Amino acid sequence: MNNPTKPAVVLLSGGLDSATVLAMAKRQGYAVYAMSFNYGQRHVLELERARDIAQKAEVLQHTVVSFDLRAIGGSALTSAMEVPKDRPLDDPLGGIPVTYVPARNTIFLSFALAWAEVLGAQDIFIGVNALDYSGYPDCRPEYIRSYEAMANLATRAGVEGHHRLQIHTPLMQMNKAGIIREGMRLGVDYGQTSSCYDPAPDGRPCGHCDSCQLRARGFGEVGVPDPLYQRYGMTS
Repeated sequence: MNNPTKPAVVLLSGGLDSATVLAMAKRQGYAVYAMSFNYGQRHVLELERARDIAQKAEVLQHTVVSFDLRAIGGSALTSAMEVPKDRPLDDPLGGIPVTYVPARNTIFLSFALAWAEVLGAQDIFIGVNALDYSGYPDCRPEYIRSYEAMANLATRAGVEGHHRLQIHTPLMQMNKAGIIREGMRLGVDYGQTSSCYDPAPDGRPCGHCDSCQLRARGFGEVGVPDPLYQRYGMTS
């Protein structure tokens, strides 16, 4: 595909995965509209990184939508609950971790769907990943398929047959090392990204939460140093 006038909404958190997805959408020729969320997350620092990434990628528009999920809590990311540290990542009995934010991707995709309809876009990109985040129910293939089907029943464009909305999940079956390799091939500056669930005020990653561990494992498997750690003079 090479049609830079075809719009797409890309969900951009400021993390490693979403930065890679944005680069992939750009490489495919989409005119990118990036959407980020200030939802009361403890790692709100990621929004600064999202703005930097969007600016460097020269997206057509970067919108930050604000709402406060701390009003309902239920997650270590939106309440005073502690973020788990040094948790075994490959424990099949671990269940859904407390860093899962209830209905977060459903909310995010709903905003993206609304914006896509306004823009006349039929493509939404999201960086969900079933391999590294299989504990999150809203990161699984069956969830995305069901949401896409619902979206085409719930919009004027879908009902009137103007076009069919598609939710792209290019990272769905990639492990973290594969994502990093693809991002490096596309020139993503991972030193701009923030993955940590519990960063220090200056953005320094904790190195021990699930997200930090997954990131470290990915860079370790690729065999290159993490530029974010280099930025803070840290070793992974």
